[in-house]
Amino acid sequence: MKIHFKYSLLAIVAASLSLQSCLDLDPQDQLGGDKMWANATEYKQFANNFYGWTRDFGSNDNGPHSDSRSDLVTFATPNEYSKGTNTVPTGDGNYTNNYAHIRRCNLLLQNAANYSKPAEITEYVGDAYFFRAYAYFELLQIYGDAIIVTDPIDVTSGQLQAKRNDRKDVARFITQDLTKAIELLPAYADIPAADDGHVSKEAAEAFLSRVALYEGTWQKFHNGDATLADSLLNVSAKAAKTVIDGKQFYLYGTQGASVALGDSAQKYMFILENEKSNPAGLQKESNHEYIFRRLHDTNLSTVGLNITHGYVDNVMWVTRNFANLYLCQDGLPISKSKEFKGYAKRNSEFQNRDNRMKYSLLVPGQYLWTNDNPHTTWDWKKDIKPNGGNGVIYVDGHGSGYNNQKWGSERAMTDALEGYDYPVIRYAEVLLNYAEAVYERDGRISDADLDISLNLVRRRANPNMPKLSNAFVSSNGLDMREEIRRERTVELYLEGFRIDDLKRWNTAVQTMNQPLLGVKYTGTEFQSNWGSANQPSQLKDSEGCLIMDDKRQWSDKNLLYPIPSDQLQLNPNLEQNPGWK
Repeated sequence: MKIHFKYSLLAIVAASLSLQSCLDLDPQDQLGGDKMWANATEYKQFANNFYGWTRDFGSNDNGPHSDSRSDLVTFATPNEYSKGTNTVPTGDGNYTNNYAHIRRCNLLLQNAANYSKPAEITEYVGDAYFFRAYAYFELLQIYGDAIIVTDPIDVTSGQLQAKRNDRKDVARFITQDLTKAIELLPAYADIPAADDGHVSKEAAEAFLSRVALYEGTWQKFHNGDATLADSLLNVSAKAAKTVIDGKQFYLYGTQGASVALGDSAQKYMFILENEKSNPAGLQKESNHEYIFRRLHDTNLSTVGLNITHGYVDNVMWVTRNFANLYLCQDGLPISKSKEFKGYAKRNSEFQNRDNRMKYSLLVPGQYLWTNDNPHTTWDWKKDIKPNGGNGVIYVDGHGSGYNNQKWGSERAMTDALEGYDYPVIRYAEVLLNYAEAVYERDGRISDADLDISLNLVRRRANPNMPKLSNAFVSSNGLDMREEIRRERTVELYLEGFRIDDLKRWNTAVQTMNQPLLGVKYTGTEFQSNWGSANQPSQLKDSEGCLIMDDKRQWSDKNLLYPIPSDQLQLNPNLEQNPGWK
């Protein structure tokens, strides 16, 4: 397992500065001065620090990319970012920390340029380019324009008073860094076991597909540079196709030992540990879907959050907005399918639906397991009460009426000691990136391209569902773009994509202003079966659905976060993002 070296972040860079700079400069001796760069081992130790910057369960819980800031989930007290009521903060670690990360990458690159044996440190230079791109992509998604810095500048540099570079230039800079990283990083197959979790050439290609898709569609749907949009969409499609053609990764459950898990493979992939954590007894080595992951284990690096109890049937409530996205088994949305069973019973809407629905959400009346109601034998016939097991029947009657089970452990363990890895980049995303990039680049997508990408994702859990094809779309009055986006939302649920997708598609203002609803309550089984109370406190809409939040205030300004006021005080040339005061 990779050891993560952490260096202290100083809030004050020099006695002459009363506030931290927008470029967040650390004294060089805190990061490794001239004596630091004597051999390849020291470069590796320095580069290992970068691996603590990626997304993880903590940032996924309520970071700027979290689904808690989207329309998919809500809480008793709705998230201010989801509501659109956030204000200009005095300071923002998302801003300063990313510039600190950029400086550290620049510091390694500067010293590497003078190292006498460059072949010894090639992959660590690749790390620096990859993680500099990673930090700049964070800034691009959150704030738009950003200052491009390629040197570990000091406190006297004029760049401290620079204007932000246009987002188009930032996007080009990121793609250039990733292209360099691809050239320098080792192939996935060449990474030794001692460096498990190291970023690979394929990971950089996959990340390039994400970045180029994001900015390509942003430029397309925000009346930006059409030429740049087409170019980036082409880059995204080619990068994704390179990963696909490399055949180093495959969807969990479709090859190898994971086939034994059947249509539940995706569910157990997310809670895969080296302890017994699934019915087939598979360990992490069986997972060839995670291209780049944040490593955890139950001994040295646990998840560290009460994730099972926090995510399973607790404070986070799934919205009707999301539940209605799941297709029926005939491949049609509920508005068109004859297989949809309606809402009369508490579990009727789960019938004949995409199997991911029952594996991601909790089905009323079915057994569920958690770390304090765990599997004992992993034999479903023996593992449920009254036969000596610990499973409990899920009976809903609170919140939105929809609740989550993704990320919930099913084995006995102490809270916060889960050891499953976090997928920073997984193969399913790459397949979906490819399908969307091709469609948005060309205005169409062939059935052959759908079959090597989106249909693999859809049919992993639904082997009998019809494929998405041009004929299927045409004969059923569907919209190909809508179906591609639907698949992405369903597959990447609770992995930190939804709000950024809505922003780049330029549908966020419309979608995020819609009321967040819960189950259909009036006239259904819920009305006489709502826990210990006969009536939930929420108001109902005209269809009898619970209203979780109908006072949302999203506008165009919410497409970007505001620049924190302390940075504007230090450098007025930054200029505030549109709409923020």
